[in-house]
Amino acid sequence: MSKPKPQVDASARKLGGDARRRGKRAETWAKWWLRIHGYKVVAQNFKTAEGEIDLIATRGGVLSFIEVKMRSDINDAFYAISSGQQKRIERAAEHFLKKYPKFSSSDIRFDAFVSSGGFKGKLIVDAWRPGW
Repeated sequence: MSKPKPQVDASARKLGGDARRRGKRAETWAKWWLRIHGYKVVAQNFKTAEGEIDLIATRGGVLSFIEVKMRSDINDAFYAISSGQQKRIERAAEHFLKKYPKFSSSDIRFDAFVSSGGFKGKLIVDAWRPGW
């Protein structure tokens, strides 16, 4: 017998949908920002069983796995990337590298694109180091 699903009221569903839409807008803005600054976006929303990577981009022999966060304050956006989330992104990055070995000779970097909405955003290069 399966567990009953918890009841979620309409306001909670609406908030979740709003957050997803804001997140998608932030990813779109990050993608354009990266392109303007010479990056080539090679994947968006790369999903594995272990986790998801918002954006994967290359520039000058560097392969960047990029987490995108938007909060009302840019600093809050950066600190919203938990250590657990970093580990899931790292595991997803390992899967990406196995699936696309042509990137195996690239230097690997984990970046964060943080935004406070609108066209305000900042790329934090080498935001964390993987525990590989």
